[in-house]
Amino acid sequence: MEYQMYQEILEQPGALRKTFKEEKVHMTELAAKMDEFDKIYLIGCGSSFSTCCSAKSAVDYISNKDIEVYTGYEFVYNKNTDYKNSAALLTSQSGETADTLAALRLAKQRGVYTVSITNELNSKMAHEADASIITRGGTEKAILGTKTYTTQLMCLYNLLFQMHHETSGDKLDIRKNVLRDIRKLPNITENLIKRTQSEGLRLGEQFKDEELFYCMGSGPNYGLAYKLAMTMFMEGALKHACPVYSGEFRHGLIERAEKNVPIIFLDADYPGDKITKNAIEFGEKLGTKSIVYNMHDYSNMNSLMSPFTLVIPLEWFIYYLAHFNGEDPGETRHIGKIRYS
Repeated sequence: MEYQMYQEILEQPGALRKTFKEEKVHMTELAAKMDEFDKIYLIGCGSSFSTCCSAKSAVDYISNKDIEVYTGYEFVYNKNTDYKNSAALLTSQSGETADTLAALRLAKQRGVYTVSITNELNSKMAHEADASIITRGGTEKAILGTKTYTTQLMCLYNLLFQMHHETSGDKLDIRKNVLRDIRKLPNITENLIKRTQSEGLRLGEQFKDEELFYCMGSGPNYGLAYKLAMTMFMEGALKHACPVYSGEFRHGLIERAEKNVPIIFLDADYPGDKITKNAIEFGEKLGTKSIVYNMHDYSNMNSLMSPFTLVIPLEWFIYYLAHFNGEDPGETRHIGKIRYS
């Protein structure tokens, strides 16, 4: 049986191409605008929160720009937030996320310059923000987000890496490489979709009876580990999952890393991946059911682009994991159907 998510995985290269084409000039203008501010807030929930985490971590490798990440209501309820000469990039696939919309409205009240990144032109966030970037993902039905995730992450990377940074030498080269690789994303994504489907099918069938997965990564891959656990496993495949920052492996997960426990490792040779590799070796000795995704096995892009690379094989894994359990990875039981507050 083919679910809606299947087609949406295939639509990602086209969505990336269209978004970059339609928003390229606008993003360049907004990047220049962001240079005016001393502080930038990245705000989102769920998959959108994960894109904020990955983008901040990536740009931190080359810049000392003051950037903070918040979920929507954390921003609203944080009493120590400094609003002076600041901007907020607010991310939401629908543009209607209540938490993020509340953050946008508070930011505007406090004089913060607001930019929304959303997939819906006629959404409240797109209309209420000072400026808006519209991702061209088309209607997306699968709850866990595929083309809206990759296009949103691309916009954040493009904005943040285009900003002026006091960089030279290796850092300047990294910045140029990332901006170059962003332009390559549609073709690389298209290739990854074709290459990794069979791997996802195999893993989905192999792990279909597991109920709990630990998801571990460092740097920009921690944001992807968060998405993998929070939206892909729990919302899409209806499996229990927990995201773990690599540096925290020895503070908790090390006690639960036992024989036959599934742990997914996201590795891109970031400085923090020294711990990732140590954890992989530790798991091998104990006989954990380790699944290792190394960015360099899939593409030769700059390592900061790892979330773009690894999300594609992970999408196929989640798709087939749900399939072999008789679940539609795009359907929900409670999200958007039952009010809890």
